[in-house]
Amino acid sequence: MIDTAFLITAFVTLFVVIDPIGLTPLFIALTQGAPRRRAIGIRACVTGFAILAAFTVFGEAVLGFIGISMPAFRVAGGALLFLTALDMLFERRSKRRAGQAEEEDDAPDPSVFPLAIPLIAGPGAIASVILLAGQKPGAAGLAMVIGTVAAVILLALLLFLLSGLLERALGKTGINVTTRLLGMLLAALSVQFILDGLRDFGFAGGA
Repeated sequence: MIDTAFLITAFVTLFVVIDPIGLTPLFIALTQGAPRRRAIGIRACVTGFAILAAFTVFGEAVLGFIGISMPAFRVAGGALLFLTALDMLFERRSKRRAGQAEEEDDAPDPSVFPLAIPLIAGPGAIASVILLAGQKPGAAGLAMVIGTVAAVILLALLLFLLSGLLERALGKTGINVTTRLLGMLLAALSVQFILDGLRDFGFAGGA
């Protein structure tokens, strides 16, 4: 049975963390003048998907191997996502990502680094897929998380392919406003992750 509420939460979380809209201007900057921009975008998205899918399937097992419980990871992951939300609200994330793009400006192929790692499959996205997989154990839950990852990354690829049109349509102001709205959503979701982790520890009452 498909859990619609979980799918919506997973999609919103991953969409906000990966932030395809905010990535689009950086994709333009990294691929400016590149003869195979489309191929770079496809390769970056495929690599990012492979990394996130691997962490979705094996992330909890890795945590168990090194002795980290899911409640502890929920609290830590929620705190990490909250810091990401603050970065988005105060534009620090955009500046940091732009700095990473400039550092690799001379690289012949930016598809793996910095596009796939850390811009698409960064710490926040990796933490998110592990948290989401932990919320919905079993093959069905893994399939839903991986499907959601695929949907968000396909959306990112679509925006990459339409990057020129989008840049003209939204403009710098539109992208800034969208990023701040997404930051507010992510802040609320990250607090929910922390509360879920505390509840599992017995520090917070269930709703």
